[in-house]
Amino acid sequence: MAIYPVVMAGGSGTRFWPLSRRNRPKQLLALSGDEPLIVQAAKRVLPLTSFAKTYVVCGKAHAKSIAKLLPKLPKANLLVEPAARNTAPCIGLAAAVVAKKDPRGVLLVLPSDHHIADPEGFRAALATAAKAAESGRLMTIGVKPRHPETGFGYLQQGSAVKGERGVYEVRRFVEKPNLETAQRYLASGDYLWNAGIFVLRADRILEEIKKHLPEAVLPLEKIQAAIGKKNFAQVLAREFPKMPSVSIDVGVMEKAANIAMVPADFGWSDVGSFPALPGVRELDAKGNVVDGQALLVDVQDSVILAGERPLAVVGLKDVVVVDAGDALLVCPKERAQDVRKVVDELARRKLDRFL
Repeated sequence: MAIYPVVMAGGSGTRFWPLSRRNRPKQLLALSGDEPLIVQAAKRVLPLTSFAKTYVVCGKAHAKSIAKLLPKLPKANLLVEPAARNTAPCIGLAAAVVAKKDPRGVLLVLPSDHHIADPEGFRAALATAAKAAESGRLMTIGVKPRHPETGFGYLQQGSAVKGERGVYEVRRFVEKPNLETAQRYLASGDYLWNAGIFVLRADRILEEIKKHLPEAVLPLEKIQAAIGKKNFAQVLAREFPKMPSVSIDVGVMEKAANIAMVPADFGWSDVGSFPALPGVRELDAKGNVVDGQALLVDVQDSVILAGERPLAVVGLKDVVVVDAGDALLVCPKERAQDVRKVVDELARRKLDRFL
């Protein structure tokens, strides 16, 4: 069995402004360690495969930066999307490229901007899923929930799959619930977080895309036919934008049969906004995440990210303060999700230099 990691790196990460910008999105930031999230994502699975079989799918604006961050990634393995089209076309493109040379190759579809506290446990779950995917099953990973989260989709766990240790049927995909529903999911024990991680044989996911997203079939066929030819870039630029902008969950997985999952708990976090950082970074004695030239006096349970100039914070609790050099963010932790509204306002005011 040949394993091909596919690292999806097309997100913008507006909730991490002012650290994240159009040309420096969340996945290019070192939010949970010394290396950018995308570098961690690519290296994390190397014991299962190699850089030669790893693919990264990204937008044009970030291709050069990603190539510099991942110098061992073959140039041909950096797949640059001509337009943003969500995860179904992203995965379809990678599957088409892999299937051209290895139709039964198993894709490990991985978001580029997540944190994994237990890499060995993560790889063990992927290996279990890959073994099941080899027979043609569409596999995903279900993360055991730690609290009633309303910001994630869920997977309802079904019966154990015979002959596949640690593998269970997926009864259904569930969209982000309200708090009451999330609490019920947690209490039931039958629902797991949908982390957006999929393990799929290349030819099988292309079959399912053909069945459930027929408008994507012809563009993908033309793109695949051009792989290795001089006009590949031109064909990709012309055909890729014709595909529908839809997630793999909505476009394919929610409609397909024979879907299973591996339930696991490997310290997963989607690092969705600044308040998530205390869960993936070391804290000081008062529960703060602190970085840079920060001076704290009576500050508790806060995220304080300074730059090279001194940043003093006095007598505050549960706040986010981020100094990016040319822009400063100050907000209560509970309002950190609203940072995207700042990005919208900057765009409205045409202050593009800060975006």
